[in-house]
Amino acid sequence: MENTGDDHRIHKGQAEHSTFDGEDIYAEDGSIRSDFLMYVGAAIADRDLLFLRRHVARLHESEMGDLLEAIQPEQRRQLVSLLGDDFDLAALTEVDEAIRLDIVEHMPNDQIAAALGEMDSDDAVYILEDLDQEDQEEILSKLPFTERIRLRRSLDYPESTAGRRMQTEFVAVPPFWTIGQTIDYLREDADLPESFSQIFVIDPTFRLLGAIDLDRVLRTSRNTKIEAIMRETNHPIPAEMDQEEAAQLFEQYDLLSAAVVDENGRLVGVLTIDDVVDVIQEEAEEDLMRLGGVGDEELSDKTIETVRSRAPWLLVNLLTAFLAASVISLFEATIEEIVALAVLMPIVAGMGGNAGSQTMTVTVRALATRDLDIHNAWRVVRREAGVGLLHGVAFGIVIGCVAALWFHDVNIGGVIAVAMLINMCAAALAGITIPMLLDRAGADPAVSSSVFVTAVTDIVGFFAFLGLATWWFAIR
Repeated sequence: MENTGDDHRIHKGQAEHSTFDGEDIYAEDGSIRSDFLMYVGAAIADRDLLFLRRHVARLHESEMGDLLEAIQPEQRRQLVSLLGDDFDLAALTEVDEAIRLDIVEHMPNDQIAAALGEMDSDDAVYILEDLDQEDQEEILSKLPFTERIRLRRSLDYPESTAGRRMQTEFVAVPPFWTIGQTIDYLREDADLPESFSQIFVIDPTFRLLGAIDLDRVLRTSRNTKIEAIMRETNHPIPAEMDQEEAAQLFEQYDLLSAAVVDENGRLVGVLTIDDVVDVIQEEAEEDLMRLGGVGDEELSDKTIETVRSRAPWLLVNLLTAFLAASVISLFEATIEEIVALAVLMPIVAGMGGNAGSQTMTVTVRALATRDLDIHNAWRVVRREAGVGLLHGVAFGIVIGCVAALWFHDVNIGGVIAVAMLINMCAAALAGITIPMLLDRAGADPAVSSSVFVTAVTDIVGFFAFLGLATWWFAIR
């Protein structure tokens, strides 16, 4: 058969790419090696299936996720198409939502359904939950009945709850079984999860009675009844519980896995430490992003989506900036008379803003981890007020001396020193009380605190400095 130009290009690419024998795809800084990206890009362009199956399909799902994020959008779709059934769909749990949706939208539903059938239920739900209802139903209809029911049940729970995060594959036995029966069951049943560390004990209605760790099973004689050695389940997690609260239970009680129960106490799934680690990372990133007023923005988001995400809080910030400007306008005559005030007033507001942000960041994190509550709030407020007072005194003396020497006027130095003291105290109090009040009102302090704290420090800073200057130079 005569070779076409495309065939020649494929064979040429295979010969060139086969020289790559690296095992570690990461550089010293943790990024994907540039030479590996070059080889992958060339292999995709040349449709070199031999290279892709040998060096790309073998990657761990997290490595595949990093690779998908590193290459261009067109290359992602081509790579997934070329790998076909060799592509591990679990890799999509490791990428940004925008990338995941872009890839899934270009995959046939038959291929998605086939891949989901091989995945753990929690990973399958993670992919399904971002799809529209029509695609969800079509994909679920192609799955076996039992798997379909399990996934539907998880999808019925609200987003960001333990029910969405749980695995529906678990091992459960009745209390009247012996250890011998349990071990035989574990050896012979082919439908059990690939890995597990606990065996749950249930009654005929699936109500959770207790649990046994695998090491206890192995150390107990075969004739011993399960009910004789089972223990009460450590902190069963309601399926409707927020995933962040569930993660806090894992952290507090050093859990490796925990049973998930419905409103009737029936066992519906298990939450494992690997999922909880993902939750902790997601929640930490979410808090950090919200402190900057950027919500759940991701690097892969399009420009217009990023603009929409950031614009609302920038608009609020603009409005508060006008408030601060209106305070300055009240002292326009004083500023015209004493030009030094215009030079120095940004220092007072800027220092207050930074101090307020420090306190606010600590407070928001403490509220998120529940380290700050009604029982210790007053003590923490007193501490932050003390910190603001000491910082105000220290930095007030420094800036007062500098201003006095700079403008050869001790009065200017004294005014800015007192203004600095006032604003640092106000910043400390605003940084802790505003997040607490927003949290008490049911608002997310991570999203809205920054704008209001900055507004307080700007307004108080300008008013204190310019107001003191106007009063002091008027009575001289």
